[in-house]
Amino acid sequence: MAKSVDLELRKAFNDLQVKTVETKKKIRLIDSQISTLVKMLALTDLTYQKVITLPPNTKTYESVGRMFLLTELDQVQNNLRNSLDLISARIHDYENNKQYLESNVKESKNNIREMVQHKKEELS
Repeated sequence: MAKSVDLELRKAFNDLQVKTVETKKKIRLIDSQISTLVKMLALTDLTYQKVITLPPNTKTYESVGRMFLLTELDQVQNNLRNSLDLISARIHDYENNKQYLESNVKESKNNIREMVQHKKEELS
Protein backbone atom coordinates (compact mmCIF):
# COMPACT_ATOMS: atom_id res chain seq x y z
CA MET A 1 0.00 0.00 0.00
CA ALA A 2 2.86 2.38 0.75
CA LYS A 3 4.17 2.02 -2.80
CA SER A 4 0.78 2.93 -4.28
CA VAL A 5 0.63 5.96 -2.00
CA ASP A 6 4.12 6.96 -3.05
CA LEU A 7 3.30 6.54 -6.73
CA GLU A 8 0.09 8.49 -6.37
CA LEU A 9 1.83 11.33 -4.54
CA ARG A 10 4.78 11.30 -6.94
CA LYS A 11 2.39 11.59 -9.91
CA ALA A 12 0.51 14.42 -8.21
CA PHE A 13 3.77 16.27 -7.45
CA ASN A 14 5.00 15.80 -11.02
CA ASP A 15 1.69 17.08 -12.39
CA LEU A 16 1.88 20.07 -10.06
CA GLN A 17 5.44 20.80 -11.10
CA VAL A 18 4.55 20.70 -14.81
CA LYS A 19 1.48 22.86 -14.22
CA THR A 20 3.49 25.36 -12.16
CA VAL A 21 6.21 25.69 -14.80
CA GLU A 22 3.66 26.18 -17.59
CA THR A 23 1.70 28.69 -15.55
CA LYS A 24 4.82 30.68 -14.67
CA LYS A 25 5.66 30.90 -18.38
CA LYS A 26 2.16 32.15 -19.12
CA ILE A 27 2.37 34.68 -16.29
CA ARG A 28 5.73 36.01 -17.56
CA LEU A 29 4.20 36.38 -21.03
CA ILE A 30 1.19 38.19 -19.59
CA ASP A 31 3.49 40.48 -17.58
CA SER A 32 5.44 41.43 -20.70
CA GLN A 33 2.21 42.06 -22.61
CA ILE A 34 0.88 44.22 -19.78
CA SER A 35 4.15 46.15 -19.71
CA THR A 36 3.93 46.79 -23.45
CA LEU A 37 0.30 47.87 -23.17
CA VAL A 38 1.09 50.23 -20.27
CA LYS A 39 3.74 51.92 -22.41
CA MET A 40 1.27 52.18 -25.30
CA LEU A 41 -1.34 53.60 -22.93
CA ALA A 42 1.06 56.25 -21.66
CA LEU A 43 2.07 57.26 -25.19
CA THR A 44 -1.52 57.36 -26.41
CA ASP A 45 -2.60 59.36 -23.37
CA LEU A 46 0.21 61.85 -23.88
CA THR A 47 -0.78 62.23 -27.54
CA TYR A 48 -4.43 62.66 -26.59
CA GLN A 49 -3.57 65.31 -23.99
CA LYS A 50 -1.65 67.28 -26.63
CA VAL A 51 -4.32 66.89 -29.32
CA ILE A 52 -7.18 68.14 -27.14
CA THR A 53 -5.32 71.42 -26.60
CA LEU A 54 -5.17 72.15 -30.35
CA PRO A 55 -7.41 74.88 -31.81
CA PRO A 56 -10.48 73.55 -33.68
CA ASN A 57 -9.25 74.54 -37.17
CA THR A 58 -5.88 72.76 -36.88
CA LYS A 59 -5.02 70.37 -39.69
CA THR A 60 -4.36 66.93 -38.30
CA TYR A 61 -3.07 63.79 -39.95
CA GLU A 62 -3.40 60.15 -38.99
CA SER A 63 -0.98 57.45 -39.91
CA VAL A 64 -2.29 54.70 -42.17
CA GLY A 65 0.50 52.28 -42.88
CA ARG A 66 3.32 54.29 -44.38
CA MET A 67 1.25 57.32 -45.28
CA PHE A 68 -0.64 60.05 -43.48
CA LEU A 69 -4.23 61.07 -44.20
CA LEU A 70 -5.73 64.45 -43.46
CA THR A 71 -8.28 63.81 -40.72
CA GLU A 72 -10.70 66.04 -38.86
CA LEU A 73 -9.55 67.00 -35.38
CA ASP A 74 -12.70 65.58 -33.79
CA GLN A 75 -12.10 62.25 -35.51
CA VAL A 76 -8.49 62.13 -34.30
CA GLN A 77 -9.64 62.86 -30.74
CA ASN A 78 -12.32 60.15 -30.93
CA ASN A 79 -9.84 57.63 -32.31
CA LEU A 80 -7.36 58.39 -29.53
CA ARG A 81 -10.10 58.14 -26.89
CA ASN A 82 -11.22 54.79 -28.35
CA SER A 83 -7.62 53.57 -28.34
CA LEU A 84 -7.26 54.54 -24.68
CA ASP A 85 -10.42 52.63 -23.79
CA LEU A 86 -9.37 49.58 -25.79
CA ILE A 87 -5.87 49.46 -24.31
CA SER A 88 -7.25 49.88 -20.76
CA ALA A 89 -9.72 47.04 -21.34
CA ARG A 90 -6.98 44.76 -22.66
CA ILE A 91 -4.79 45.51 -19.63
CA HIS A 92 -7.72 44.71 -17.35
CA ASP A 93 -8.35 41.42 -19.19
CA TYR A 94 -4.69 40.40 -18.92
CA GLU A 95 -4.64 41.22 -15.20
CA ASN A 96 -7.77 39.13 -14.63
CA ASN A 97 -6.22 36.26 -16.59
CA LYS A 98 -3.04 36.52 -14.51
CA GLN A 99 -5.02 36.42 -11.26
CA TYR A 100 -6.93 33.37 -12.50
CA LEU A 101 -3.69 31.54 -13.33
CA GLU A 102 -2.15 32.39 -9.96
CA SER A 103 -5.24 31.25 -8.04
CA ASN A 104 -5.38 28.05 -10.11
CA VAL A 105 -1.80 27.12 -9.15
CA LYS A 106 -2.44 28.02 -5.52
CA GLU A 107 -5.52 25.80 -5.50
CA SER A 108 -3.53 22.91 -6.99
CA LYS A 109 -0.87 23.30 -4.30
CA ASN A 110 -3.53 23.28 -1.60
CA ASN A 111 -5.04 20.11 -3.09
CA ILE A 112 -1.62 18.42 -2.95
CA ARG A 113 -1.20 19.49 0.70
CA GLU A 114 -4.59 18.05 1.54
CA MET A 115 -3.71 14.81 -0.24
CA VAL A 116 -0.44 14.52 1.70
CA GLN A 117 -2.24 15.26 4.97
CA HIS A 118 -4.91 12.68 4.17
CA LYS A 119 -2.25 10.05 3.35
CA LYS A 120 -0.43 10.79 6.62
CA GLU A 121 -3.66 10.29 8.54
CA GLU A 122 -4.30 6.99 6.74
CA LEU A 123 -0.83 5.69 7.57
CA SER A 124 -1.07 6.69 11.25
